[in-house]
Amino acid sequence: MWLRRTAVCAMVVPLAFLVLRDAPVRLTAPAPATAKPAAPPAAPRPPIVTRAAWHADESLVKEDAVYTGTVRAVFVHHTGHTNAYDCADAPRMLRAMEEAHVRGEGWDDIGYNFVVDRCGTIYEGRAGGVGRSVRGAHATGFNAHSVGIAALGTFDPGVPVPKALIEGIAKVGAWKLGRDIDPEGFVRMVSTNDESLYKRGEEVYLHAVAGHRDTFQTYCPGEALYAQLPTIRKEMARLRAAAKARRTD
Repeated sequence: MWLRRTAVCAMVVPLAFLVLRDAPVRLTAPAPATAKPAAPPAAPRPPIVTRAAWHADESLVKEDAVYTGTVRAVFVHHTGHTNAYDCADAPRMLRAMEEAHVRGEGWDDIGYNFVVDRCGTIYEGRAGGVGRSVRGAHATGFNAHSVGIAALGTFDPGVPVPKALIEGIAKVGAWKLGRDIDPEGFVRMVSTNDESLYKRGEEVYLHAVAGHRDTFQTYCPGEALYAQLPTIRKEMARLRAAAKARRTD
């Protein structure tokens, strides 16, 4: 078992008791100026299974979402589930995770903005609108201006990472990341919480597509998935370049 500070995605536990450990985020009504993206996306929106479709329990959501403006960073996670699930079971797994986040951790909603299963299906996570910059509870100190994308499973050393999963993460990441940000580049971020690897107010340059471990003391997203981050960045860049080419044809 990992230390408590290993946070969102380091433990493998039964689905009904999955508890993700990150600082809770109290949510407030959105500021009108930041309720929608400032610029159109650099890549098309991929198909996304909505909360209504996976039957999220909206009665569990305690507060309205808060919106933080342009997404400057993508944080990749894994959820700690077994990898031997049938993709048809993903909605049930998400419902169990939502309940654990709210009733177990005391959060206002599920922590991740999106979850991708091993078949590449993308699910809406935290409520507030997939097309908006919803502040999640996935990366202590760096929840603002970021998006948390979790791979459903556990990716220890040597565990195969399905190609469909990599592509699913890349598709939603390419869509959500600010259009002026290079997925293969770096971004300046400022920590908002001393519980991260960086003191509150400290400036840090991170990969625009980073692993959870890059800002928090955690094993997440697992060695195997972390090793695939360069591939995810490259695929995100390819998707955005292809979209740009289509716009200029």
